[in-house]
Amino acid sequence: MLDIAEELHRWVGQGRAFAVATVVAVGGSAPRQPGAALAVDSEGTAIGSVSGGCVEGAVYELCGRAIEDGRALVERFGYSEEDAFAVGLTCGGVIDVLIAPVRDGVVPAALAAAAAGETAALARIVAGPDDLLGRALLVRPDGGYEGGLGGHPALDRTAAGEALAMLDAGRTGTVEIGEDGSRCGRPLTLLVESSVPAPRMIVFGAVDFAAALVRVGKLLGYHVTVCDARPVFATAARFPEADEVVVGWPHRYLETTTVDARTVLCVLTHDAKFDVPLLRAALRLPVAYIGAMGSRRTHEDRAARLREAGVTARELARLRSPIGLDLGARTPEETALSIGAEIVAARRGGTGAPLTGVRTPIHHETPAGRVGSLR
Repeated sequence: MLDIAEELHRWVGQGRAFAVATVVAVGGSAPRQPGAALAVDSEGTAIGSVSGGCVEGAVYELCGRAIEDGRALVERFGYSEEDAFAVGLTCGGVIDVLIAPVRDGVVPAALAAAAAGETAALARIVAGPDDLLGRALLVRPDGGYEGGLGGHPALDRTAAGEALAMLDAGRTGTVEIGEDGSRCGRPLTLLVESSVPAPRMIVFGAVDFAAALVRVGKLLGYHVTVCDARPVFATAARFPEADEVVVGWPHRYLETTTVDARTVLCVLTHDAKFDVPLLRAALRLPVAYIGAMGSRRTHEDRAARLREAGVTARELARLRSPIGLDLGARTPEETALSIGAEIVAARRGGTGAPLTGVRTPIHHETPAGRVGSLR
């Protein structure tokens, strides 16, 4: 639900009555992951998606019903070979969806936090007694929480601890705890949705390829920074879609800025005086992806210089160079697409191979959220 928080926050401010359907578990091949949401207001306006179109009509109707009766429910949608025309996922997957009206309380507060780019986690009961479905807890990064799950205080404390652990990892997924707050007894399943600031993409080198890569980075949901030591090239006018443009030596900027395990670094300078000190620093940081542009000859020369500068073989193995997947790209836009594709493959555990003729799953299970069934 937090993926459409900005629009829903506006709905709250406008006093609209609405319900939200949220994917809480998936099995098999399904187009959306836990946390994906479709919202419908009392006038019939809809935003978001839970299935890419397969079951939206049925979910839309259930949202309307939830607005009227004020009750939450969990519905399963899947493909049945006995009834191929039934409402379901023709891709063969199964999804469980929580449909719940949004009332006053912690859900609007969670939407406000997510819309403002704040770090917070929303934990909601998605499997358990019917009268507890949809009960919510909003957890802050300092461990404080508000709201309640309708059970023993120990339940709220345990749920807050589980949600905080997922928030620290930036994950969305489900956890099970006992109804009394323990790991035993009658179980409850919680969907924990983490709202964290957008991951960073830092593009080093204010070249023509960088402008195209900025657009791809924004499309993929990154907060994009362009950094170059040359003020004549590193300008907001040349990169209007970048979130920020920094004039400075790349390695010095990298040493002073904040990065984390989701950050991707794209080095497009292909100039040894910039590349070597920058990559020597980058390859020792706990970031998600480091790629560098250049020909194979440039890569070999760069690798030799990095080894001379003290970079170990293990550190050098993290470098993706030449940057991008083999798409036969020539234009800046095609090259940016190949880089973006490699970043997605690294993030999601993909191989980069064509899906035609291979038997690997289309949707890979990754640490972004646990895949499973509620029933």
